[in-house]
Amino acid sequence: MPLHLVIIDALNLIRRVHAAQPDPTDIEKTAQVCRQALHKIISISEPTHIVAVFDHQGHDRGWRGMLLPNYKAGRSAMPEALEQGMSRIQDAFMEEGVDSLLSEGDEADDLVATLAWKLAERNEQVTIISTDKGYCQLLRPTIRIRDYFQQRWLDQDFIEKEYGVQPQQLTDYWGLVGINSSNVSGIPGIGPKTALELLKRHPTLEEILTAKDLPPKWQKRITGNEDLARCCQQIATLKTDITLGFNLQDIRYQNPSEHD
Repeated sequence: MPLHLVIIDALNLIRRVHAAQPDPTDIEKTAQVCRQALHKIISISEPTHIVAVFDHQGHDRGWRGMLLPNYKAGRSAMPEALEQGMSRIQDAFMEEGVDSLLSEGDEADDLVATLAWKLAERNEQVTIISTDKGYCQLLRPTIRIRDYFQQRWLDQDFIEKEYGVQPQQLTDYWGLVGINSSNVSGIPGIGPKTALELLKRHPTLEEILTAKDLPPKWQKRITGNEDLARCCQQIATLKTDITLGFNLQDIRYQNPSEHD
């Protein structure tokens, strides 16, 4: 039987479910709706293996925060009731047969990317459940991204329509324009339209930064901001080489109803 790993970006799912509840203090209801979501995901995707990856709790913004002090600065904190009820929600995940994996020094995004990449290199199928377009830099035939809430695939066609670039150019693009939601600036004065023009001339950020043939109106914005652009690209790039302290057998999916 072919292997199919489903990786759930846990807080991406949970926070959206929680935000839609009329009573934000009713964590049992949030847990119930999360279970319903997981049940649908499992029914449709039919995984052989599945895991929910959680960000570590606390205010440490990891290596990205060390590179760029303003990274994710000002983001709203997790609601207190949700933070206190997280263990109950993780229990609800286990009740659906989904184990939880907690990131430590790295962000959950990097842990998800590493796990997906390791499986894809073995030519196994991976589905990431998230609304986060940052994962789209990983797109390839063996890695796909599913937006559960919009019921759509964040695929190559979606990226071309959304950004006008190829998936492999996304980090080059973000190095130029930044990522507003994470407080990553990019190069001041360069927006999406200019970034696309630049990437049509030179397909990578490094080629743009070292080009000698750019029009003066663009060159003056880039000059002096080369290191900033490289830093923003590095921050946008997901790590795929984290050491994983578990094996696939640990996250094999077993239908709880078959073991009652």
